[in-house]
Amino acid sequence: MLQIEIDGKQLSVEQGSTVIEAAHQAGTFIPHFCYHKKLSIAANCRMCLVEVEKSRKPLPACATPVTDGMVVKTDSPLAKQAQQGVMEFLLINHPLDCPICDQGGECLLQDTAVGYGKGSSRYDEPKHTVVGKDMGPLVSAAEMSRCIHCTRCIRFTEEIAGKQEIAMANRGENSEIMPFIGKVVETELSGNVIDLCPVGALTSKPFRYDARSWELSRRKTISAHDALGSNLIVQTKDHTVRRVLPLENEAINECWISDRDRFAYEGLYQNRLTQPQIKQDNQWHTVDWQTALDYVAKGLHGVSHDFGADGIGMWVNPANTVEEMYLIRKLADALGIKAVDGRLRQLDSRLSENATGAQWLGQTIEALADNQALLFVGTQLRQEQPLLTARIRQAAKKGTQVSVVSAMKESLHMPLFEQAVVHPALWASWLEKALQSEIGQSLNTAEKASIILGAEAQNHPDAAAIYAAAEALAKATGATLAILPQAANSVGADLLGINARSGQHTIQGQLKAPKKAVMLFNVEPDLDMVHGARAIAALKEAQTVMAFSAYDSETLREVADVMLPITPFTETSGSFVNMEGRVQSFYGVVQAYGQARPLWKVVRVLGNLLSLSGFEYENTQQILTEAIDQQKLPELLSNHLAIAPKPETPVKLTRIGGVGIYATDAIVRRSLPLQSTVQAQAPLAYLNSITLAQLGLIKGDVVQARQDNIAVPITVAIDDTLADQVVYLPLHQTNWPLGALLTTVELSKG
Repeated sequence: MLQIEIDGKQLSVEQGSTVIEAAHQAGTFIPHFCYHKKLSIAANCRMCLVEVEKSRKPLPACATPVTDGMVVKTDSPLAKQAQQGVMEFLLINHPLDCPICDQGGECLLQDTAVGYGKGSSRYDEPKHTVVGKDMGPLVSAAEMSRCIHCTRCIRFTEEIAGKQEIAMANRGENSEIMPFIGKVVETELSGNVIDLCPVGALTSKPFRYDARSWELSRRKTISAHDALGSNLIVQTKDHTVRRVLPLENEAINECWISDRDRFAYEGLYQNRLTQPQIKQDNQWHTVDWQTALDYVAKGLHGVSHDFGADGIGMWVNPANTVEEMYLIRKLADALGIKAVDGRLRQLDSRLSENATGAQWLGQTIEALADNQALLFVGTQLRQEQPLLTARIRQAAKKGTQVSVVSAMKESLHMPLFEQAVVHPALWASWLEKALQSEIGQSLNTAEKASIILGAEAQNHPDAAAIYAAAEALAKATGATLAILPQAANSVGADLLGINARSGQHTIQGQLKAPKKAVMLFNVEPDLDMVHGARAIAALKEAQTVMAFSAYDSETLREVADVMLPITPFTETSGSFVNMEGRVQSFYGVVQAYGQARPLWKVVRVLGNLLSLSGFEYENTQQILTEAIDQQKLPELLSNHLAIAPKPETPVKLTRIGGVGIYATDAIVRRSLPLQSTVQAQAPLAYLNSITLAQLGLIKGDVVQARQDNIAVPITVAIDDTLADQVVYLPLHQTNWPLGALLTTVELSKG
């Protein structure tokens, strides 16, 4: 530890610390623009100049390392004069458009100018102007004259996002920040440059001119779009969500959020279901809540009387809250319904049948990044977990040996120890032999290692074999077996028994033997299910389909008999259990839209209508206390599988690609800014050159992609990073009628 004095305060700091870090530790503010604790040192704004004893001139606090016995003055006449001089230069060309700037009221330059600037400028020459730039549908760079060249945005894309997409062109007064010529910013973390920009040069394009910062109310909540559980600040006005920002939590999302978390709110009010509706004589009629719930109760009684409780199925979205799923489970138990499932994309029922606990990450998120070796199996990492990927990227840069086994080489923008391209049918057998490979040796020699199974491994038709092989490899190498849950509350669904343990009660079983009554709890059957077309067909065979949904859709109108409007996570209180088994509770940030009601309240009232006991709850805290004993929670988390099957999947032309990054849930799918990004466009069918030639196809051919006797026209393209006999075609709104991912697909002309 080094001894240092800052403005008369004595303190001890670690070797290698900078003056600005030491000042922060002492509670002393030093003005700055280019410095950020998560980015490399640039030292180009010079706003943090301070006086250091024995130095002939002021020094930048961000780039000056602490030495033993150093004496620093941050508010001396010399330091203040230097800081005021820098501020005066920064304001020479800065436009005087604060009244219309989206950054107004939360602008670091504005705040700093009050404390360190002068009341007027000595310069009356015309201000230098810069033409605005196009950075895509999410980030607005229309007013680049405001830019002060702090380079935070440049360093973020290069260091955190992993690929530099913004740079500085020209020199001196002609310097400009811009995306590369002819390109836009495409990283799935792009919105963070908005938060990083200390002025109003980079702002949110969807939020542009929507509200002033002082008009907004701020509420804390948790992301419902993936299992990381990012902490969010939701800003509201007039009872609507206007903007979403990160709430710093070093243990989970640090100070970042993904674009999916940031811009999904734009889908909250698109095509909302605002009133209960019942279909009679093939016509939809708006009714009151009492009538709709009586209709549901009557339907359940009727089917139960005619076919027994086995005639009823419940399809549950694993992004529902703990409280909602607990009451759904309680309702099912009271009615004797066993066909309750939340693993909507799972093909291999053995995963549920032989699980010994709730499947999870096996460690904390921070602990995962501390591993010396990581092996990812069957995952589109940036697509599934964009923010977790950024944390892993930092670990890889610090020496963690990251290896990937997948059917393609994903561009992860990080140093990789090994990237094995293997056909999905061979993943299990590859894992069985992995101990002799370099990857296996990496796991074996690491002091701390993990094997992580992604969505494609979990949704594989022979997933149990992959799982068992991974568990055996983990045991042989002393590694931790980890699972990347696929939805915001997948771990919670496991804990609450939402996932059916018997094959006939799973989603697959219900699609093969359709139920007479199906209750859809926040499920869009065409896009949330493993087999969209099969799901629709099964629902059409039912006597009654009851849809509890926040959104209206043509599909629900086609298959359902009653639609009850429920609230998304922003309009209800509840809890999620994230991938590390952490329970995070939140409150609604705005009032319910239209006549929508929180799902937990709807299920509670339905229980009362059915004269069931135990449905007398007044708030979600009461339900959570009963649903999960947080003291015993660690005992309920387990990645052990109670069988050891052998791989059986044959090598055939197989579809991979997972769920598109902006096709994951109903809110995201309706966010127009996200749907305007490159990642959200209708995908091509990619094959490697060898497979394309074997099929007699060439790049650009329009072919019929066929699964389950359903064909969809697709244009083929070449990607030689793919394994042989593999078609990369992610699930997207345009190709949902096709069959399940990870199963065989046919491509033919005409």
